Amino acid sequence: MTAPTETPSDLSAAAESQRWLEQLSDGGASRDAAVGELHALLLKAARFEIDRRRAGLPHLRGGDFEDLAQQSADDALVAVLAKLDQFRGESRFTTWAYKFALLEAAVKLRRLAWQGREVPLEEEAWSTLAAATSWAGSGAEDAELFTVLREEIENGLSPRQREVLVAVALNDVPIDVLAERLGSTRGALYKSLHDARRKLRAALRERGIELGLDREEER
Repeated sequence: MTAPTETPSDLSAAAESQRWLEQLSDGGASRDAAVGELHALLLKAARFEIDRRRAGLPHLRGGDFEDLAQQSADDALVAVLAKLDQFRGESRFTTWAYKFALLEAAVKLRRLAWQGREVPLEEEAWSTLAAATSWAGSGAEDAELFTVLREEIENGLSPRQREVLVAVALNDVPIDVLAERLGSTRGALYKSLHDARRKLRAALRERGIELGLDREEER
């Protein structure tokens, strides 16, 4: 069996990516031109993401969204330049860079959506979930599962694990918003969330209950 060979398009993509890396790593006018070109591409990606999500923020004006796109592109540019050594060539450089702009825009929009809103208290979250379960006409089996789940969350998790799990899983608080409110980081909260799910899954398994708790949020 012969080894697969690169197609002209593969070689073209690799050459394009290499050009980006070389120009962004060099000094002088060529770097300035590449930075300007990259910022324009990131701004285009940020505008796309904002247009896709803007329906959820009807109170904002067009100029607000443009400011948000500019901020997203600026922050994405800083992140890309700081992480050039992490580019592995598994996709086009521009495809890799676009993701930074999409993430920055999404994070900023989520923060705006939660601006001025209080994170619901734990008891409020349980009441809301119980009401939704009742409204849906769930049977005795679901009601029993609800009781067991609440018991394990309240008694088997640390206060921080419970706080993060309830906020993210029950109140649907974006994790970057929660990190900002708690004075923490996304990484630290993801660790708390992971540990809480692992503990909860193990406790439920001991009771003979298998529950899917591994859904990854876009947050």
